[in-house]
Amino acid sequence: MSTTTNKETLGFQSEVKQILHLMIHSLYSNKEIFLRELISNASDAAEKLRFEALNNHDLYEGEEELDIRIEYDKDNRTLKITDNGIGMSRQEVIDNVGTIARSGTKSFLQQLTGDAAKDSQLIGQFGVGFYSTFIIADEVTLETRRAGLDASEGVRWVSKGEGDYTLETIHKPVRGTSVTLMLKEGEDEFLDGFTLRHIIKKYSDHINLPIMLPKETLAEEEDASPGELETVNQATALWTLPKNEVSEEEYQNFYKMMAHDFESPLAWTHNRVEGKLDYTYLLYIPSRAPFDLYEVERQQGVKLYVNRVFILEDKENLMPRYLRFIRGVFDSSDLPLNVSREILQQNKAVDSMRAGAVKKILTVLERMAENDVETYQKFWDQFGRVMKEGPSEDFSNKDQIANLLRFASTYNGEPAQTVSLRDYISRMQEGQETIYYITADSFIAGKNSPHLEVFRKKGIEVLILSDSVDEWMTSHLTEFEGHPISSVARGELGLEDFESDSEKEQKQKAEAELKDVLTRIKEQLNEKVEEVRFTSRLTESPACLVVGEQDMSMNLERMLKAAGHDVPHVKPILEVNPTHPIVKQLAEEQSEERFHDWSMVLFEQALLSEGGQLDDPATFVHRLNSLLFEMVG
Repeated sequence: MSTTTNKETLGFQSEVKQILHLMIHSLYSNKEIFLRELISNASDAAEKLRFEALNNHDLYEGEEELDIRIEYDKDNRTLKITDNGIGMSRQEVIDNVGTIARSGTKSFLQQLTGDAAKDSQLIGQFGVGFYSTFIIADEVTLETRRAGLDASEGVRWVSKGEGDYTLETIHKPVRGTSVTLMLKEGEDEFLDGFTLRHIIKKYSDHINLPIMLPKETLAEEEDASPGELETVNQATALWTLPKNEVSEEEYQNFYKMMAHDFESPLAWTHNRVEGKLDYTYLLYIPSRAPFDLYEVERQQGVKLYVNRVFILEDKENLMPRYLRFIRGVFDSSDLPLNVSREILQQNKAVDSMRAGAVKKILTVLERMAENDVETYQKFWDQFGRVMKEGPSEDFSNKDQIANLLRFASTYNGEPAQTVSLRDYISRMQEGQETIYYITADSFIAGKNSPHLEVFRKKGIEVLILSDSVDEWMTSHLTEFEGHPISSVARGELGLEDFESDSEKEQKQKAEAELKDVLTRIKEQLNEKVEEVRFTSRLTESPACLVVGEQDMSMNLERMLKAAGHDVPHVKPILEVNPTHPIVKQLAEEQSEERFHDWSMVLFEQALLSEGGQLDDPATFVHRLNSLLFEMVG
């Protein structure tokens, strides 16, 4: 019997308690998932050992054959999963099992609804890992020792999945980790060799090391010696197989195992490249965005192997940021085994691998958009905001990315982003060359903006952009297939060709009569505006604010200031509608005080319609009330 020392009882991190409670209730209908998760963890431990042993062969401790062993005891109702991978130290057990030190954990918990069906999908995205054991176990015992540590530095962790766990030091001669589950009543199906083999084949057949069960559990080996083990999985890295030897179900199950996801991927691409470089990649497009997709410290990425030896999981160098949702593996024979993230940043072979894979992914998405609009819309609803980062990050593929973008539009007046740039071009008015858009804080604000008045009158479509990334995207995406892409709130519109002769004549007459009004308004507004001029944008409203062709938009300025950035203020241009009764009335106004008040009201109303904030709302209300009182008095 091994001696034990240094025993203590510790409390779970509060987030762990919440996840344990929710998981047990949300995932019970898919409880066999625990075995997939434990096997995946064991596989990760083996990969980490192989990697660390590249620089320290002594970590193998004389045993280089790695495997995963599964044993069960019907009499004692226990199930045991053992690996001889890297193992854990005492502190690593506390860090990895007692806490969830992951970015986005808080936001993940906030998204949980209490609806078991919905939460099971979300928990799957989070990665249930080790905690899935409590779905079927009353008590879990983990024994582990990190490779390279003395045998007396093993650790035993025991918990019933409630509020705390015990931790003690044990003598453990063999490196690695074993997890023993004391099964709940009614879970006897997991004490059956055929059931276990079926689950292993279903979820973990292509784990890249042997998964072993006792031979005597298999009917064809009834005469096997007690304790003798047999490998039940293929133990071959799936990505190394020819595509025609891998079934669709195998591709899907490999993804679910690797990504800890319950849902099948939308699509995948599996390619072997030979020539100057020799590498293979298997990359997946998930069905649902992970909860931490927008977290800066997000850890998930694409796994890099060198000759089937796991090296690292990279979220920056193997895929561009706008494709950070891609999961999968690269396996190369042209990289050194000691490759690091620093080396990846400057390695031409990596650049070539990445460029080829990105092209392939974009092609897969193009085909999906052309041949399966419904599936592509599902993709866009999940990952569209991330894809909009593409034009600024990936200049070489900007046109291909632009073709994949989808937007809301005045064409259908719906907030759903379904309109492509090619859709827009196909509906252009005769003589129209420019693709027009408006950015706003929300779809409703954009749809109702006064800037769209003349476009509605002329029947010209305008894209409505309300995602925060849109401002950044449009600063880099300025044309598509020869058509300029322009904001309706920046610079001159150039819609003169769409005006009738009578409209031009009426406008010119009104502008001539009200020429002096512009000068007087500018004097009253002083430093608030850069210029006051007549508008070609408005048909119903008296005034609007725009910025110069090269200036930062007012919406972007507000966003940057709200994020804490110190940005210079861009003075807007006030455009007034010469046909509006209020503007006409200003030409007759003799009182400088009332002219000042009306000028301020025009400016402040235009600012509010842009989504801006007033410096002095109370004065605005008082001024407006005074003018209204005079009108009704």
